[in-house]
Amino acid sequence: MEEQKGNAEKDNLKDRVEDIKNTVSEKAEEFAQQAKGKAETFAGKTLDGVEKLINDVFKKNKPEDAEFEEEAVDPKDIEIVELKKEMDELRDKYVRLYADFDNYKKRTAKEKLETIQTASKEIIKELLPVIDDFERALKALEGDSEAKNGMQLIYNKLVSNLTAKGLTPMETVGKEFNVDEHEAITEIPVSNPKQAGKVIDQVEKGYYLNGKLIRFAKVIVGKKN
Repeated sequence: MEEQKGNAEKDNLKDRVEDIKNTVSEKAEEFAQQAKGKAETFAGKTLDGVEKLINDVFKKNKPEDAEFEEEAVDPKDIEIVELKKEMDELRDKYVRLYADFDNYKKRTAKEKLETIQTASKEIIKELLPVIDDFERALKALEGDSEAKNGMQLIYNKLVSNLTAKGLTPMETVGKEFNVDEHEAITEIPVSNPKQAGKVIDQVEKGYYLNGKLIRFAKVIVGKKN
């Protein structure tokens, strides 16, 4: 009789254990289905976001006696992120430094070219009155062709050398009077209205050196009669 009673208690205990196992299995499957459904709903999110969502579902519904381990952050991952950030900052600094150096080279080359072009500016300016004297002398020697020819050769050689250095005479007669390039000596009345405000004659030539004005042209300007 006692033996039958013991067997009955054992059978009853087995049944209870089996019921508990079935309940836990059903609960676990239910949790898994919920996690899967929510993960599929948010499939567009990043993998980290989906994993976090699944972990949140299990944490919310886990039995009180269940134990879940939190995923630890690998210090190597943090170090890699910091190194990448530092590398990006160094690359940005390098790009800015290279751009600054390139601008410096261009600016220096331009300044050097301008210095070379204008290095002889003062000497050339001092030679301009000599050119003026040659031109006046050539006009005075209109009747003496032999003397004029000799002087013409010297004049041509001088002008040719200065032209090679960047000297260019200004064209003024017939042009509109411009205060930035011309110096008006006087004004004379003109019968043609179209000549009013224009250069009628030139007293002294103006010159450019490598495109920059180095001497104003002294001119006579026409005005309405």
